[in-house]
Amino acid sequence: MAKQETKTNAMRMLDRAGVPYQVHTYDPGDGLIDGVSVAAKTGQDPGRVYKTLVAKGAGGGPLVFVIPVAAELDLKKAARAAGEKSVAMVHVSELLPLTGYVRGGCSPVGMKKRYPTFFQREMLELPVVLVSGGRVGVQVELDPRRLAQVTEARGADLIRD
Repeated sequence: MAKQETKTNAMRMLDRAGVPYQVHTYDPGDGLIDGVSVAAKTGQDPGRVYKTLVAKGAGGGPLVFVIPVAAELDLKKAARAAGEKSVAMVHVSELLPLTGYVRGGCSPVGMKKRYPTFFQREMLELPVVLVSGGRVGVQVELDPRRLAQVTEARGADLIRD
């Protein structure tokens, strides 16, 4: 594990909520920041590593979906979970203004505002998961149920079969 960097907004929010976590870092210098690559770089089972995706509902509001890194978001299932007619992924250029995070460093906790958040339901059954720590090169390992409390997330079926 590399030297720990300064705390991110996500880590500060977890600290304030009293949620314990372990920091894992990796070198993003090779440009491989997709979730499966991050799992390999941190020596983790990809089934325990989750990515944070941001979409907009038909009503225009941002929505956050947290799914396994090797899975693909099913937009119809996501819309159903959010009670929307449809959802579409936000363009990468919208990510920073909406969330305060960049692609590859988007955490479900510590965004600029709290948006409706949905976790792939199986995530809540795992003892620990890894999600972005709020910066490219940083992951946090924690109890997904505690993460769901902090983000007010709901479990749902979100991924393509």
